[in-house]
Amino acid sequence: MIVRARAPLRLSFGGGGTELSPYMERHGGLVLNATINLHASAILGAAPPGEVHLIAGDRGHHQTLPARLPLDEAGPLPLHAGVYNHIMETFCGGEALPLTLTTHSEAPVGSGLGASSTLTVAMLKAFDEYLNLALGEYELARAAYQVERGRLGLKGGRQDQYAAAFGGFNLIEFHRDDRVIVNPLRIRNWIVSELEASLILYFTGLSHQSGDIIVEQTRRMDDPDGAITRHMHRIKELAVVMKEALLKGRIADLAGHLNASWAEKRATAGAVSTAGIDALYEQMRGLGVLGGKLSGAGGGGFMMLLCPPERRARVEAALAEAGGRVFSAKFTSIGAESWRVADSPFADLADPARRTADGRVLPAAPTSAADGGAP
Repeated sequence: MIVRARAPLRLSFGGGGTELSPYMERHGGLVLNATINLHASAILGAAPPGEVHLIAGDRGHHQTLPARLPLDEAGPLPLHAGVYNHIMETFCGGEALPLTLTTHSEAPVGSGLGASSTLTVAMLKAFDEYLNLALGEYELARAAYQVERGRLGLKGGRQDQYAAAFGGFNLIEFHRDDRVIVNPLRIRNWIVSELEASLILYFTGLSHQSGDIIVEQTRRMDDPDGAITRHMHRIKELAVVMKEALLKGRIADLAGHLNASWAEKRATAGAVSTAGIDALYEQMRGLGVLGGKLSGAGGGGFMMLLCPPERRARVEAALAEAGGRVFSAKFTSIGAESWRVADSPFADLADPARRTADGRVLPAAPTSAADGGAP
């Protein structure tokens, strides 16, 4: 049996950073985000006895490890090892099952689209299906947070795991007692279509270092009444007005609030933006962009821009000249999902005995009288 799973990446419109500690414990966090049709995927299947195979296909990493707990989490694939260890310890009584875990992400490394957390959710969803754990969305997101932030000590917030697990447009509340409430938003179809027509994603070519930015933001939050706290208050307030603009289909207002929120975010840490990114953003504003921001903690990754669809072509042309890569995106309402296949439909392609010199795949040899073989 082979299990496949995938989880969607997200765009954060407003409130990002308010779910970080210690701000969240003192004031509560609020984030508005939505998932898009870019995914992180995981495949889970058997391995030879006594072995565990961890594979990141998009990164070219393949580890073969002895099936003993805990797997080394300091190697090239810490998320894979951390998820495996968490599942084996929590649900398998400490038994190390021989398994092959293969992953792939459609987003570049350091994209700012929550790729690491989304990949963690996808892997957990694959184990959930493989072992019949019946984890709900909240349990899936919480387990991903525990693996990343608790077990592995990776710096980051809390919104990505919940966005990937639930999917869709959500206003997510983060409370002081570590309680999370995901509020799905019912956005009319025409509003989603207009938002997609207005949205441009631009990969800057720079991989952001979210951990460094978050460390600086956390350090500056030590003063509960300081400037960074006031910026965070305003970022949270803008998430609420963004939600209202989105529900009413006021895309221009949403873009204006996005622009205001980006100004507040840039004031929270020096590395959130760069002089080059700021100059490019102002250039795009001159071409008709109404608002935008860097996705995630900042410093690089994807720039999210909103502009009138009539001006989209010239904005995209100017972005292409800047040297990055322009993406279009569709929003998705489906969160983490998984399914089973009895065997890979592509398994024959990997069998060298079935391949001809010109690359064709020969049919399988009959094995019984019922399928034409010898009785």
